[in-house]
Parts: sequence; structure tokens; C-alpha cells
Amino acid sequence: MNENIINLVNIKKEYDGTSVLNELNLYIRKNEFLTLLGPSGCGKTTTLRIIGGFEEATSGKVLFNDKVINDVPPYKRNINTVFQKYALFPHMNIYDNIAFGLKIKKMNRTEIENRVKYMLKLVGLEGYEYRSIDSLSGGQQQRIAIARSLINEPEVLLLDEPLGALDLKLRKEMQIELKNMQKKLGITFIYVTHDQEEALTMSDTIVVMDQGKIQQIGTPVDIYNEPKNAFVAKFIGDSNIIDGIMIKDYLVKFCGIEFECVDYGFGENTNIDIVVRPEDIKMVESGQGMMNGVIKSVVFKGVHYELVAEANGFDWLIHSTIMNSVGTEIGLVINPEDIHVMSKMEG
Repeated sequence: MNENIINLVNIKKEYDGTSVLNELNLYIRKNEFLTLLGPSGCGKTTTLRIIGGFEEATSGKVLFNDKVINDVPPYKRNINTVFQKYALFPHMNIYDNIAFGLKIKKMNRTEIENRVKYMLKLVGLEGYEYRSIDSLSGGQQQRIAIARSLINEPEVLLLDEPLGALDLKLRKEMQIELKNMQKKLGITFIYVTHDQEEALTMSDTIVVMDQGKIQQIGTPVDIYNEPKNAFVAKFIGDSNIIDGIMIKDYLVKFCGIEFECVDYGFGENTNIDIVVRPEDIKMVESGQGMMNGVIKSVVFKGVHYELVAEANGFDWLIHSTIMNSVGTEIGLVINPEDIHVMSKMEG
């Protein structure tokens, strides 16, 4: 149903012989909110800059609406960028900051006024036209930077960690507002972050990257519930990752115990990784679970307790609304649908 607006084909990027992106292939659909997620140095910002034209790929093709744009300069691409440092003009008021691009295009005054008013309404800053940039909070400046980028009606908006300078409460509010803006405008957003919660909150599609390679592409639900490998499982939320053996379809062994599971197709007696999310481990009375354990630590996290319990030679991270004291003996229950099997990572 959705057409691709951007295709990255066999993209390589090297700096002084060091590979930053390695044969990266990715397509991005029209009207999609896609997030590039990964740790510092994984290549996500380099990918964004190659799309925007601020970096040149060492090899490979960048296609925009099926046309190769490798040699097209940034200002000729129908793509705008919002950086973490907003780069607003301090000597101009808010109106002139937002209208800057339209004035460069010599658009008529009435059209500029109408567009600026619409953008200010969109970002929730009606009536702020003639305020100075210095009078705004960080969150308000961020909204102006977004308005300035959107007023030119780009087909694609690139956002390079634009919420990184905001406090936690404001960042969470802006996550929702950005997603609502994207839905209302119907344009493609490509977002870069290292914040897992941010990616899960806003994205239609998440691209998890590490060491210049894509580790997994999927919806937030797929990425969280069905990680492809240990890196993704560790990076997206908290996880218990255990060495295991796939005895046969629907049956695994780890921590010396055989467990039923819902996975298949890994072969028989195959070495695998098991991931169990901490919120999926149930605590019961000692002797009534699949394993017996002893609680080693308890931390209150506000909405839940974070506990560590040693059982069968493994320290299990558990999230629960039930508080148990250090030293308490407990039983642990893990349901088949909460055991996720992954192939061992190469290397």
C-alpha cells in the first residue's frame, strides 16, 4: 500500500580506511515514522546525513522517489533537517525565523503570513510571532526549529536527536506531539536516537543498528517481543539472556531444566540464546515454581520493584509490583510464550 520514498542500496561509508557503514540496505516508505536506533558510533547519524546530502557515501546509491540523488546537494533535495542544536537565528524574532526559507524563495507576503500562522498553531505557539528567540524555553525553541523545517513542505523530515537537550517530562510530551504532527501532516519522518523508550513510543518502524550494520527492522512490538539476536534483546529494554539448547521444536533446555516454548525451526540439539523479559517472570511460593531461588537485591522503581534472584546458577532480573525482602526464598514460573529463542550471534 505504501510506496517507498527513499531507498539506500549497498551504502558504504569509510573514514580514513575505517568502515562506518557496511553494505547498508534500507527502504523507507512514504508517510512513515522510521527511527534509526543504536548506541553511539553505530552509524545512525551518518546514515541520516547521507540521506540529507551532508555526507557522501563511499559507494552505493541513495534513491529518492526512484531517482539517484547521490550528487544532488542538500538544498536541492525535498528534505529538511532538525538538529539537536536548533541553529535558530538569535537576531531574528520567531516569525522571521520560521519564514526565513519562504523569503529566500521570494514567496508573496500573504502566503508567508498564512503559512507561519498555521505552523505556529501546529506546534502550539500561536501568538508568539514577535517574541525573541532568547525569551523561549528549550522546548519552545525546539518547536520553532521544527516549524521552520516543516514550513517548506518537505516530503521528508530528518530529526537528529532533537529532544536530547530537553528534560525528561518535556521530552516525553514532545514525543507524543511529534508523532501527532507526523500523522497530521502525512510526511515521512526519519528520526535518530539512542533512547529505546523514545523509539518505542513514536515509531512505525524501528531500525536497530550496531557497528555500521542493521541488526533488525520491525515494528516496536516486534522489536521488543521478538528480538533477532542478543544485541537487540539487550539494547531494547531489560532482558535475561541465557545460554540454552533447542532440544527440538517447542522444547528448550536452560539452567538445567527443560521448558516448553512456542518457537520452532532451529533444528535439534542446537546451541541457542534464550531471552526472558523481567516482567514475564512470575514469583510464587518456594517449591511451587519451575525453579527455586533466593532474592539478592531489591530496588524500588516507582511503578514496580526491580529484583535480582539467584536460581539454578543464574541471576534473574525480575520486575514486579510485589515486594519481597532480600534473602526471601521464592519459586519462579516462566510461561512458554514468554521464552524467546534466538540464534547465536556470529563471532
